[in-house]
Amino acid sequence: QEKEIRMLLQVHDELVFEVREDRLEHYRKGIVERMQGAADLAVPLLVEAGSGANWDAAH
Repeated sequence: QEKEIRMLLQVHDELVFEVREDRLEHYRKGIVERMQGAADLAVPLLVEAGSGANWDAAH
């Protein structure tokens, strides 16, 4: 059974996932929501999400 998503690695303050293309927006939304809510801070925790065929293209 093919997994829809798997985390490949963490690079400094970035997380790298491999995601089935047809499920990309679903997982992107969930990851951003979870990361923005990861800490209760006095300032907003801003999160950006990019996608691409490789790490360079995702930036």
